[in-house]
Amino acid sequence: MTGGRAIHVDVFSDPICPWCFIGKRRLEQAVESYPHPITLEISWRCFQLNPSMPVEGMDRHTYLAAKFGGPERARAVYGHIADTGKQAGIDFQFDAIKRTPNTLAAHRLLRWAQSQGQDANALMTRLFEAYFFEGQDIGDPAVLLDSLHSAGLATCGGEAVLANDDFAREVEEEESTARAMGLTGVPLFVFEQSYALSGAQEPQAFHRIFDLLRTA
Repeated sequence: MTGGRAIHVDVFSDPICPWCFIGKRRLEQAVESYPHPITLEISWRCFQLNPSMPVEGMDRHTYLAAKFGGPERARAVYGHIADTGKQAGIDFQFDAIKRTPNTLAAHRLLRWAQSQGQDANALMTRLFEAYFFEGQDIGDPAVLLDSLHSAGLATCGGEAVLANDDFAREVEEEESTARAMGLTGVPLFVFEQSYALSGAQEPQAFHRIFDLLRTA
């Protein structure tokens, strides 16, 4: 996202959150449609939708039954998400997802990429695509390393991060701080540590934040 004034935004997100994917796309659309040049410097922050998820993840049908109380309710919820996604240009393939993963490793890898000055935004995009388009298990280290490569990032060092607990403490502390501040869902966009926008809102909502920052 290049051109014009640089604005820093912290994005609390989870790569298995469909609303986070929609929110990211709408933020990009907001930048593209804003009448003044603007550049976003994004820092991805951790928030796990399922912090107690087993490390190996869970069968998707079992997860949906536990979360929504049955397939009918799950179909209604995800049908609405799919319709909203199409409006944002995202063709969710929910039926391709066989397992709901634990995302701690994905968050650790994102934090590592940011610490190395790599394009974590590209990695987050790839994680969304791998999960929501291809149904890949993004809790699997092999899938995560492939996502690094597919995003055009250097994989050297990533394997060691995933094989150990690197950045686990930082990620967990970040999430604990977010929850202590009252955050219960994502996405959350915090601009210049001054203005917050919660949820996958339309581009016009982001435009109002951009206006405030331009005149501050």
